Amino acid sequence: MADLRREFTLPPEDVAFLEEMGWPWEAIRDGNTMWLVIHEYAIPGGYQTNSTSVALQLAATYPEAQIDMAYFHPALSRIDGAAIRQLTDHRLDGKVWQRWSRHRTAQNPWLPGTDGLDTHMLLVGEWLVRELRVAA
Repeated sequence: MADLRREFTLPPEDVAFLEEMGWPWEAIRDGNTMWLVIHEYAIPGGYQTNSTSVALQLAATYPEAQIDMAYFHPALSRIDGAAIRQLTDHRLDGKVWQRWSRHRTAQNPWLPGTDGLDTHMLLVGEWLVRELRVAA
């Protein structure tokens, strides 16, 4: 992979998590917005690809502020042809990313000091699996 950009610093626990997972990653800025881009992210069976890149927008006050949603490039589609709900396109880093509008709930709020990149990526994985259970 080409040189991985580090345009801002992540919390040490996030760097340790990324290294433990073995994902190539970048910390990039798009204007005033910080983005973590994880490459070679494994996608569960049922989608047209086995891996993709996932981008996460980080607030300036992260990790106190929550991570919300996930953005995929290239875009994901189900192999059964069923539509994926709540998608929009988002331009980032010269590419069109597929934004999955998925959010925490009142029953599962962001807990500063407890939640971070690791717990958000658990949610992303759950969103991918859950989407495959949605009837066409």
